[in-house]
Amino acid sequence: MLQKEETVLVLIDVQGKLAEIVDNSEFVIHNIAKMTEGVQILDIPVLWLEQYPKGLGPTTEKVAQKLQNQKPIEKITFSAYDTPEFVEQLEKTGRKKVLLAGIETHICVYQTAVHLLQNGYEVEVLADCVSSRTAKNSEIGLQKMMQLGAKVTSVEMALFEMLQVAKGDQFKAISKLVK
Repeated sequence: MLQKEETVLVLIDVQGKLAEIVDNSEFVIHNIAKMTEGVQILDIPVLWLEQYPKGLGPTTEKVAQKLQNQKPIEKITFSAYDTPEFVEQLEKTGRKKVLLAGIETHICVYQTAVHLLQNGYEVEVLADCVSSRTAKNSEIGLQKMMQLGAKVTSVEMALFEMLQVAKGDQFKAISKLVK
């Protein structure tokens, strides 16, 4: 099970026009924003990536506003793991469980998941926080990640799994957030 002390959230390329045209974009962006807020309630670090922002544009405002005290890691590689700054920041967290969210499931999310798994990380993909331009590509990306050892979860499942108890301020804040 996910433990909040061992987990990091990685947000991949929720940017510009691409974020608006992926399958089920409004639903996915809403869930990514909710998850970003939820992990901050639980004091879980967030690593935030942008693929070539000069060309693709900035992170969608609904998500970026949840990360006001952070700057994105710029990348040009499909896999975040091929960007040294990402690997450095991930290693600094000291955490080995990675929750993945972002765009596109079958390209950047998939390639990042593969490299994380190959480098000893446990990967859980937030199925309600990933998408591709077509539903089929997203489905194939999720299937292939699972075949390679990644697990699949959802916003509510992950947040409540990390909470473990139904009491306290964090529980109240998470319960309010997911309603």
